[in-house]
Amino acid sequence: MDLPALRRARLRHHRLVAPARTPVDAARHLTATQSQDFWGGRLALAARTRGAGVSAVDRAYDRGALVRAWTQRGTLHTVAAEDLGWMLSVTAARMLQADAKRLRDLGIAADDIARAEKLAVAALRGGGRLTRAEIAAVWESGGISTAGQRGYHLIVTLALHGVLVWGPVVHRDGVEPREQHLVLAEEWIRESASPADPLAEFFARYIAGHGPATARDFAWWAGLPLTTARAAAAAAADRVRVVRDADEPLYASPAPPRTAPDAARTFALPTFEEFYIAYADRTVTASPEALAAAGPGANGMVRPLIVHDGEIVGVWKPPAMAQRATGDAQIELFADAPIDASDARAAVDRAMAILRA
Repeated sequence: MDLPALRRARLRHHRLVAPARTPVDAARHLTATQSQDFWGGRLALAARTRGAGVSAVDRAYDRGALVRAWTQRGTLHTVAAEDLGWMLSVTAARMLQADAKRLRDLGIAADDIARAEKLAVAALRGGGRLTRAEIAAVWESGGISTAGQRGYHLIVTLALHGVLVWGPVVHRDGVEPREQHLVLAEEWIRESASPADPLAEFFARYIAGHGPATARDFAWWAGLPLTTARAAAAAAADRVRVVRDADEPLYASPAPPRTAPDAARTFALPTFEEFYIAYADRTVTASPEALAAAGPGANGMVRPLIVHDGEIVGVWKPPAMAQRATGDAQIELFADAPIDASDARAAVDRAMAILRA
């Protein structure tokens, strides 16, 4: 498989040229969509859904079909609600172990976590919902300090324990949504999938939504050791196909989505976009110039991307949220980009229309 064919195959696997019917279908197909920037995760899913704006993603959050959680690498992802439990069964223990020192440094002991859970459950039981600031107030009134990063890490810990999840969107009149309410996972998530082999499921689903890719790519994306990732690939052998047999086999879906007849060739994609960030080796889609421009930078940020025929050809920046309805996005095409400014502007305009819809 040569480089252009590999890029075309990734566009199909990612549903960028083969959009899903609903945002939930898109989320289920990708398995987990990086979403620590709330607007970015919403755009990523809407861009993979035919005719959808981000409000369709919000509605899926509001009815409990989508949730946002720390599913891997200590990073927030959007997932189909029924998938959260089995995913955490694969990844949560490693994330809790990785965060243990930070909890000790913050003076958060097991007793603090237990009391925080008791207070949170009491406040949320029966369909309650709280913002981050509101749950911090509950804990403060119960004698648990949330100073510094303590409140954040208490939320993360309880989420990894399967107690809390980010659910319905916080809607405010005339203001683009920026956050979600915390809810009790056991109440909010009404159905749960139970794959026979969650690790094999994780690998097969990753390949379906991100292929062609290697076990090393999966290890990075899932935050798992390479030996575990290779075991997952072996366990899922009947659900994937090898498209390049080498020391590091390249896996793809046996039946990736078909390219739509009207598929675009150029896309404006959000921060922490899965098409770029979800691989250990990003050189398939990014030149050295693109890698330097896209990031992660010193602050860990990955910039919004302009992608043409599966190659990153520039970066862009949407207007600030206060100007989102009418402001213009900034565009930076690379010197050797195989498109002109009008193509990039059209792609960015489409992304902005999705953000406004």
